[in-house]
Amino acid sequence: MATTTRGTARVYRMNMTKHRCPFGVKTVDLLKRKGFEVEDHWLTTREEIDAFKARENVKTTPQTYIGDERIGGYEEVRKHLGLRVRDPNATTYRPVLMIFAVAFLIGLAVSWAATGTLMAPRLPEYAIATAMVLLGLQKLQDVQSFSTMFINYDLLAQRYVPYAYAYPYIETLAGLLMLAGALIWLAAPLALLAGGVGAVSVFKAVYIDKRELKCACVGGGKNVPLGFVSLTENLVMIGMGLWMGLRLLAG
Repeated sequence: MATTTRGTARVYRMNMTKHRCPFGVKTVDLLKRKGFEVEDHWLTTREEIDAFKARENVKTTPQTYIGDERIGGYEEVRKHLGLRVRDPNATTYRPVLMIFAVAFLIGLAVSWAATGTLMAPRLPEYAIATAMVLLGLQKLQDVQSFSTMFINYDLLAQRYVPYAYAYPYIETLAGLLMLAGALIWLAAPLALLAGGVGAVSVFKAVYIDKRELKCACVGGGKNVPLGFVSLTENLVMIGMGLWMGLRLLAG
């Protein structure tokens, strides 16, 4: 079957010995997948790149031309083709939702490894404890940035700043202990502390004070809005602390 083309596109992109521009590679791939014949022009030296920018009066590469029209870089090509372009400043719950989804899958894997069945009685514990560890890990990557964002709304951190630095370690430790089923006498109170203060803080900031803040739940560098998902995270942590604590008392 013959392939229908949408015309010819010319792409000028950086492709030097020590650096191949990833956006140039993505642009060429996208255009080919969308049915264009691509004239792929490599700019292999700094002199070639600077000369191209000066000649075309542009500040960046790659640059794509379709017919006589200059489209621009990778994002502009996506817009030209009617494809969605991610707004780096847009708020999204995707990071925390992906953490919970992966935590559930890890819970299934642990359940299978430990019991030979996917739906072991401890599956919820495995999944929630794993989510706590993954969320804690996100914060531990940059505790300084996390603490700055966290102090914006956490009531305890506002009164006692060192708590903002300790929180990632508290959450991670509690999750690891619950995952192992060890030292629950320590893990359960830690989860109740973090989840309880967090739930009250989020509820006050979002639903009472009506503040529009970023959540520090996945660290300090993501545009996750403080809201329902953040509150749910803390309520789940409270539930986990209560459940594990009651199991310890019953056992």
